[in-house]
Amino acid sequence: MPISYEKLMGLDLPEREFSYTERETMLYALGIGMGGDPMDRQELPFVYEKDLKAVPTQATVIAWDDSWALKTGLNLVMVVHGEQSVHLHRPLPPRGSILAKLRVSDVFDKGEGRGALVLTEHTLRDKASGELLCTNRSTVFARGDGGFGGPKGSPPEPHAIPVRAPDLVCDLATRPDQALLYRLSGDRNPLHSDPDFAAAAGFPRPILHGLCTYGHACRAILRTVCDYRPERIREIGGRFSAPVFPGETIRTEIWQDGATISFRCRIPERDLVVINNGRVLLAA
Repeated sequence: MPISYEKLMGLDLPEREFSYTERETMLYALGIGMGGDPMDRQELPFVYEKDLKAVPTQATVIAWDDSWALKTGLNLVMVVHGEQSVHLHRPLPPRGSILAKLRVSDVFDKGEGRGALVLTEHTLRDKASGELLCTNRSTVFARGDGGFGGPKGSPPEPHAIPVRAPDLVCDLATRPDQALLYRLSGDRNPLHSDPDFAAAAGFPRPILHGLCTYGHACRAILRTVCDYRPERIREIGGRFSAPVFPGETIRTEIWQDGATISFRCRIPERDLVVINNGRVLLAA
């Protein structure tokens, strides 16, 4: 059954309350590879409750709720993450209670056999103060849902990567069980854990979550540019261009232009770009 543009744009999801603790903050950091060296005193504060810090990209999972997709008619076996951005209105605390509101902001029909793009906006507010904490924007690429008669537009043009050689390069290894660990932060899509489901979706084995790759990119920026100070990151976004298989190395190429950081992630084992058009805006 084709998806309905009117139904998607009219989807009215209630604001929901979520809470997260030190445990979730440390588990997320472990899920993106932090703490691999327990003697690394720069990463230890992200995985140890003493002076605990939250990785900025944890904002994508503290109010994880993908149940909205079940109300849309999307072919979930064929759905992959297209783009993600996080705008932090203030630094993410390592624990808290929040109120989250998700809405579908746009839908684009790429045509029969070419899929559809569903854009969402997820706002998170601190429950106690009511202050806006962060705004997450995502693009879902519904590979099996094109040709439903929706508008033919497309999202804004992505951030352009500089044409010069990168100023910095950071290689971070992933573990063979990285997706199994990362999924404990919320995204239980069997595409990342079930070999049979992955095969039905056209992959030879379960793939790493796009948001786990995104977290590795944030970790690389923290390491190379921010001296592991998460409060320096105000915005981070990028476009997912290919899947990562757990166990591969994620190489983040970084360009510095004042407060704007451009980045791209590739898999050196396959010489394949997996996140492109990345952009980070640093606090003044």
